[in-house]
Amino acid sequence: MADQNANASWRMGGITFPEVEDYLYAMLPPRDEVLAEMEADAAKNDVPIVGPAVARVLYQLATISGAKKVFEMGSAIGYSTIWWARAVGDGGRVVYTDGDRKNAEKARRYFELAGVSQRITVRVGDALELLSEEKEPYDIIFNDVDKTDYPRVLRLALPRLKSGGLFITDNVLWSGKLTQPNPDAETKAILDFNKLICEAKELFTTILPIRDGVSVCVKK
Repeated sequence: MADQNANASWRMGGITFPEVEDYLYAMLPPRDEVLAEMEADAAKNDVPIVGPAVARVLYQLATISGAKKVFEMGSAIGYSTIWWARAVGDGGRVVYTDGDRKNAEKARRYFELAGVSQRITVRVGDALELLSEEKEPYDIIFNDVDKTDYPRVLRLALPRLKSGGLFITDNVLWSGKLTQPNPDAETKAILDFNKLICEAKELFTTILPIRDGVSVCVKK
């Protein structure tokens, strides 16, 4: 798995020293056949997935918090969705969202192979619109959509998150580009988003410098 990790598209870079990054991924235990196939698929076709190091953090957060309802925004081929579905266990529910129907069809196949399809609701369309339609609060909302939408996601997510629930966001350190001059539109949006979540009185926020940066917010 070390060679696959080294070449994988989800190895973003720019946050930790390359030697430290290599060490972290080399220490990960092997994934099962389904996840390994998905990682290979993502590496071959440049599909954005969180990768195994972040996925393990997501799984831990879900199990520690006892989450049973997860809304995932931007699911691609469903890699992180499977980790969520395994974490919520029997009786849990994960909502998969993606705007690409081909991604969704591929994800359905992986869900069947992983034996978790009964825990996952697949919804194709704009993740922000789909979240806006939700009425019941979620234990976890995971945000991994287009970066320019991040500030809007925060406004939509908070009313749909239970007290004590987790709002988790990927790519919040953006390969270190946040510290560079003349940020582009995506970088500006992430900068605005990070400021919002760190200053929000209703949230307790931590930014984890793993892979491309993951923010974890607890709703008070």
